[in-house]
Amino acid sequence: MKRCDCNPLNDYLFKFIFGREERKRITLNFLNAVLDLDGEDELCDINFVDRELDPVFEDDKLSRLDLFGIANDGSRINIEVQLVNLQNMEKRTLYYWAKMYQSLHRGDAYEELNRAITINLLNFSMLPQKQTHTMYGLYDLQSGHRLTEDLEIHFIEIPNFKVKSVKELKRLERWIAYFSTKLNDEETEALAMSETAIREAMDAEYVFMQDEVERWQYEQREKAMRDYISGMRAWRREGLKQGIAEGIQQGIEQGIQQGIAEGIQQGIQQGIEQTSLQNIKSLMKNMNLSDVQAMEILQIPVSEQKKYSDILHS
Repeated sequence: MKRCDCNPLNDYLFKFIFGREERKRITLNFLNAVLDLDGEDELCDINFVDRELDPVFEDDKLSRLDLFGIANDGSRINIEVQLVNLQNMEKRTLYYWAKMYQSLHRGDAYEELNRAITINLLNFSMLPQKQTHTMYGLYDLQSGHRLTEDLEIHFIEIPNFKVKSVKELKRLERWIAYFSTKLNDEETEALAMSETAIREAMDAEYVFMQDEVERWQYEQREKAMRDYISGMRAWRREGLKQGIAEGIQQGIEQGIQQGIAEGIQQGIQQGIEQTSLQNIKSLMKNMNLSDVQAMEILQIPVSEQKKYSDILHS
C-alpha cells in the first residue's frame, strides 16, 4: 500500500482526521491505545469542544496544536502536537494542564472536578528515557502511592520509535508507527490491515489531500514551519558571522597594543558575546521568551548560559 505523501502532524490534516465528529471512532481508538483501556473500561464517546486553550507563549501559536474534548466518563482530554523543541516543555504542558483542570464554577464542590489528561505528541526527543511513550502522574516518591488519577500527562516522542515487524507492534506502537511515517509500502499495508482505525485514518489522508482548499492550507502551514526553522538557524549563523567580523576588527585594533594574535582572538570572542547578547534580547522581546529559552534556540552551550544570564540580570 502506497501511503499519501503527507505529514499527519500538520495542524490542518491532524484536525481533519482526529478532530471531526464523523471520525471520532479514529480518535477514540487512539485515546484508548494511549490510556491502555480495553473492554468495559474503554472510552466509547468524546465530545469535541470547539475551542483551543489560548496560547500564552508567542511561539506556541506556530509550534503547538491543541485538540480538546470531553469523554463519556467526564475526563477532559487535551491532545497537543509539538513540532519544534522550544525548551521548557515540561512547564508548558503542566501550565496548560492546570488551565484545563481548572473547570469549577463558583459554588461547585471539589469532588466535581474531573480527570484531566494531556497527551503530548512530540516531533522531537526530549526526555532522558529512551522509550517512545512516557506517562507522568502524582506519586509519593518513597512508597510509590498515587495520590490521585486526576492528573495524567503523556509524552509520545515519535523520533524514538524503532521500526520492527508490524506483527510485533503493540496497540499504541501501531499508532506511533502511523505518525512516524517510517514504514515502507509493504509495512504500511500490514499496518493498515492490523488496525481498522489506522486504515480509516490513511483513507482520510487521501480525502484531505484531494480537497484543493484543505491541501493549500496544509502546504502553507508546512511552508511556515520550514521558514520558521530555517529562519532561526539563519539568525544564529548570521549572528555568529557578524560577531566574528566585529570581533576581528576590534581584535585588530586591540592587537596594535596587545599583540595581533592575542587581540584578534579576544576581539572575536567579545564580538560573538556581544552579538549573542543582542540576539538573546531580541528573542526575549519579540517572542516573549525567557533568557533560557532564547539561549536554547540560539544553541548557546549550557556551560556559557550562566554568563549571559548574569549579564542580562545585572
